[in-house]
Amino acid sequence: MPRKLLLPYKSVFSRFRAPRGLHDSLAMNAARSGYRVFSANSTAACTELAKRITERLGAELGKSVVYQETNGETRVEIKESVRGQDIFIIQTIPRDVNTAVMELLIMAYALKTSCARNIIGVIPYFPYSKQSKMRKRGSIVCKLLASMLAKAGLTHIITMDLHQKEIQGFFSFPVDNLRASPFLLQYIQEEIPDYRNAVIVAKSPDAAKRAQSYAERLRLGLAVIHGEAQCTEQDMDDGRHSPPMVKNATVHPGLELP
Repeated sequence: MPRKLLLPYKSVFSRFRAPRGLHDSLAMNAARSGYRVFSANSTAACTELAKRITERLGAELGKSVVYQETNGETRVEIKESVRGQDIFIIQTIPRDVNTAVMELLIMAYALKTSCARNIIGVIPYFPYSKQSKMRKRGSIVCKLLASMLAKAGLTHIITMDLHQKEIQGFFSFPVDNLRASPFLLQYIQEEIPDYRNAVIVAKSPDAAKRAQSYAERLRLGLAVIHGEAQCTEQDMDDGRHSPPMVKNATVHPGLELP
C-alpha cells in the first residue's frame, strides 16, 4: 500500500481510544488471572503466618470466615470471588488435628465449587504422616488423608519435612517436600553465639543419619542415645501367622487329628 494511503489510517487510529468499560474488563481479567492467599484456620498462629506471607508477597489476605458452630460442625464462608484464580490455603495444625483437617477439606471444597483454577495447600506440618505404614490390623491413615484432599479439590501441596519421603507417592497431584534444615542452621549460627561448644544429639539410632547431617554442616560433635531395643514391625504379632480356628465338626472316632 502506498505511503500516502497509510496516513489517513494512522490519523484515525491515533484518535481511537478504548471505551472505559474495556479498561475495566481488562483490569478485571488481570485480577482474575492472579492469585489469592486464604487462611483456613481461625487460630492466631495461622492468621499471623498468613498475614506475614501476604505482606512479603505484597498481596492482600483473602476474605473468608472459618468458625465452629454450637454442635461442633465446621463452617467456611468465602467472602469474595475466586473464579479463575490460583488459591493458596495456609493451614497450620494445632492440638485439635481433626478440626484442622476438616477446615482444610471444607475450604478446599468451597473454593473448588467457586470455580478456582488451582488450589494449593500450604501445610508446614502434614498431619497423620507418622501413620504411613501398616501396623497390626490398622490402616494407612496418611493414604486416606491424601485421597480425601484430592477429592476435596486440592491440586498441589507444599509441606515441610515429611516423616517419610515415600508419602509423596500417596498423592495423585504434585507435592513439594521442603526442608527446614537451612533455616534451622541459620538460626543456630546467628542466634546462639557459643554454638561451637555444642553437641548434636540423636534421640535414637534411627535419627542418627539426620543428626549427622546437622553435625557435619555445623562442624560439631555427634552423640547418639541408645535405649532399649524396641519391637520392629516384623516382630509384632499381627495375627497373620496364628493357627486357624477349629470349628465344631463330627470326626470319625478312629481318626486322630494332630
